[in-house]
Amino acid sequence: MEQPENVTTLYHYTDFGALDGILSNAELRLNNVLNMNDASEMTLFMSSLCKAVVERFQNDGDLIRARWTEKLFAAEKEKEFIYSAYAACFSCFRDDAAQWERYANHGRGVCMAFRYDLLKKMAVEPLSLQTVFYRDDVGEHELVEIIYRLIRRHKAPWDTSPAIRAALNHAWAASAAFKHPSFQSEKEVRLVVSPFEQGFFNVQPKYHISNERIKKYYPVDLQKLCQIADTQMENVITELIVGPESTQSVPILQDYLRDMGYEKLAEKVTHSACPLRQKM
Repeated sequence: MEQPENVTTLYHYTDFGALDGILSNAELRLNNVLNMNDASEMTLFMSSLCKAVVERFQNDGDLIRARWTEKLFAAEKEKEFIYSAYAACFSCFRDDAAQWERYANHGRGVCMAFRYDLLKKMAVEPLSLQTVFYRDDVGEHELVEIIYRLIRRHKAPWDTSPAIRAALNHAWAASAAFKHPSFQSEKEVRLVVSPFEQGFFNVQPKYHISNERIKKYYPVDLQKLCQIADTQMENVITELIVGPESTQSVPILQDYLRDMGYEKLAEKVTHSACPLRQKM
């Protein structure tokens, strides 16, 4: 996906526990998209992608390939949990009320600023930095043309083609960056991995256990990614914003950062100017 227009910084809204995990362990958690509030979007994307490719073949009068496409995607959708992607979510908006409310403990958390260009360099396969695609109809998505051309070029059975298999794997990863248009105001970008490609993603999953449930996630070693991008953590994370409803002391947070070795970041801590107020 292309870089969002005029965007140089991405913002990760989270709580202070996650902040400590990112900074103390140099670890970014990629959570299962199926556990997110928009989990159904993955299957919706695959269904819509299938429909768009099938319509291309129907318009060509190629009903054989149209039916095979339907069968191909029907088999894929049965593998939803196996093929589920994992992602870390970012917004293009700084100090945004909706982001604070939805993703940062109702405004009591923190917002971390990340340089887009360095994240892009760090997102080497199988990681990808994907701009979220907000549409009811995915007919204009680049994958429609890619899968259509691959199926048209190859002979049956198409499910045995390595190129088509790779395209379908890519489609599952792309489905993690697809959301209903009602979320368009978030202007979201996601760091995505599809761990079903185990040959390329040699990272063991971890589990976060709360009072309510157990969540599976994949840790990403930020220090290793910084080496790939030939940079340091303090160049990647450029600012911390304390949430509008947080009682966190800025000076204490700065002391914490200095004791952790983040001297430059300690000078880039501010408090939100967002007039978010909790309902009484």
